[in-house]
Amino acid sequence: MNITRGFTGRPRVHNPGLPPGQYDARDEWPVLSAEVTPDLAPEDWTFRIDGLVAEPRTWDWEQAHALPADAYEGDIHCVTGWSKFGVRFGGVSLDAFLEQVRPLPSATHVVAYAHTGYTANLPLADVTGGRAWIVWEYDGEPLPAEHGGPARLIVPHLYFWKSAKWIAGLRLLDRDEPGFWEGNGYHARGNPWEEQRYSGD
Repeated sequence: MNITRGFTGRPRVHNPGLPPGQYDARDEWPVLSAEVTPDLAPEDWTFRIDGLVAEPRTWDWEQAHALPADAYEGDIHCVTGWSKFGVRFGGVSLDAFLEQVRPLPSATHVVAYAHTGYTANLPLADVTGGRAWIVWEYDGEPLPAEHGGPARLIVPHLYFWKSAKWIAGLRLLDRDEPGFWEGNGYHARGNPWEEQRYSGD
């Protein structure tokens, strides 16, 4: 797979709230996926956390919704160059799930995986401490399938390819293990403010 440098699109306008190389998508929310959108009903959705945890566990739709509700309100940034300001996602903080499985001290990283097979790697520190959510609502409505519904991971302080659509689970590891895009030349972490788009950036 070829990785094309220098994304083109709308002209960049200086905005102190925009990471470098980004533009404000305003009312648009581009649909970008590495895979075909699955036909996944809420009643068929599950979310599992395993690997280096004391008690691996799987939640179904009702069990996940029984956890304390939480929301993210803020901005999101895509590696292809667009950013959206003032978005609101509703769901559950990932911390609430992790509290139930109890990560082991040796856990340092996670691989997030989707019901489609897509994967993304993340340091454990980037998905704990109120920095990541499992969400099923956008702007008060059910999350559309093309944007990852019925539920997706969001890690909004990193480029949005880390926020796996159609989330199925997390596997906790004691090492970094590249996911789909990371194995195809993208940066291991993906910090928008440091323009960590590609390996070596």
